[in-house]
Amino acid sequence: MPSLLILMPLAGILILNLPFRDVMKKAAFWFAASLFTIQILLAVFHHPGFWSNSLERFDLIFKVSFIMDHLSFIVLLSIGIVSLASLMIAKCTMHDDEERFNFINLLIIASIGMSGIVMVKDVFSLYVFLEITSVSSFILIAFQKEKLALEGAFKYIILSAIATIMMLTAIALLMLVSGETSFSAIRMAINQSSHSYIILLAIGIFMCGLFIKGGLVPFHGWVPDAYSTAPAPVSVLLAGIVTKVSGIYTLIRITTSLFGFSTAITKILLLVGTASILVGAFAAIGQNDFKRMLAYSSISQVGYIILGFGTGTQLGVLGAVFHLFNHAIFKSLLFINSAAVEQELGTRDMDKMGGLSAKMPVTGATSVIALLSTSGIPPLAGFWSKVIIIIALWKSDNYAYAVIAVLASVLTLAYLLSMQRKVFFGKLGKGFENIKEACLGYRVASIALASITIGVGIFFPVIFYEFILPIKDILLK
Repeated sequence: MPSLLILMPLAGILILNLPFRDVMKKAAFWFAASLFTIQILLAVFHHPGFWSNSLERFDLIFKVSFIMDHLSFIVLLSIGIVSLASLMIAKCTMHDDEERFNFINLLIIASIGMSGIVMVKDVFSLYVFLEITSVSSFILIAFQKEKLALEGAFKYIILSAIATIMMLTAIALLMLVSGETSFSAIRMAINQSSHSYIILLAIGIFMCGLFIKGGLVPFHGWVPDAYSTAPAPVSVLLAGIVTKVSGIYTLIRITTSLFGFSTAITKILLLVGTASILVGAFAAIGQNDFKRMLAYSSISQVGYIILGFGTGTQLGVLGAVFHLFNHAIFKSLLFINSAAVEQELGTRDMDKMGGLSAKMPVTGATSVIALLSTSGIPPLAGFWSKVIIIIALWKSDNYAYAVIAVLASVLTLAYLLSMQRKVFFGKLGKGFENIKEACLGYRVASIALASITIGVGIFFPVIFYEFILPIKDILLK
């Protein structure tokens, strides 16, 4: 039953924090790793015997019902992969048992929130799980109580609170029209009174709230600070999946399930997507801080997702969802490698680095794979999702946006190659003669994510037809 993806982690947290804490601290890592591995396997194989079972008992107790489709499977898979990678990085960076134990608890809570967002089919339950994700993320950013991290967490929570007010207001307006909170009831009410000023106001407010959650331009101000100042495993989690689920996935689900693709909505999405691509790319060029550059790059790549989705076509939606998954993988990989470099060198200033591939070959090699995938170089996974988005733009007569998408990919390749040259190529920096490769957790996570990027790219036809193509009938029926 899908409810087990929420009930099992919740029961686990209760058990972990009951008596025998000393024993549970040692078991927490393996429990969390097992949870995320099970979620990955269930999402990959999505056996109908598990996903289609009755949910009457869960619905009766908690008044929550779930919707499961191929979009849900893709995002649940992304959550499982990135959460497992974040857990492995925490194993390397958090050596205090109490600190690591507390992090694992918060990580599991965040995964509960994200899984709930993906599976629910009413707007109020969606809001509840969004808040679970946001609160746990805020605590995680400030987890180590460093000054800059506290500042980043403060910016995140303030803007997140504004987004929450917007979404609650929109939900209230939608309830005035429909009388219910379920997707089906609200969609029916919208179809019957699509030009109502209440509906239009609710749509606008809801979308602005989701733009904030997703870190899209012009609501992106919190992203660089939160991503760059958070602890290493938290940066991986935030950049890899949290903003994608709480902002981008929710926008895709709400638009396709409730609002539909009106001319106004597609224009807004295309403009916001293009602005995010360009602002993120140009801002990334001028950064010397490794993680801050990746944060702006993340804004740019999320813009591609919105740009593809903004076409309002089946092909565009497929490309957007595919790029969401690819971005979760290659951006997590880049943040893992930036954390590995920072741990070994004690700095994020790229101008002080150089020649690290000689000492950190795994980190250097996997960074090349990630940057090429991010830039859309064949045959890696990022190439295919970007090509689909560009074709969708061209076929929908959005020629200018298609050209911008291509040129921005060249710009992406330029600043990421500059990053690779500064950090990994050239002469080894002074004082770095005794550094070594990152610990085993970093290497395993990097190799695993790089392998996924290569594998998805090479086996693209199979991946596309088995996992991505079925989304079209579910989203745009």
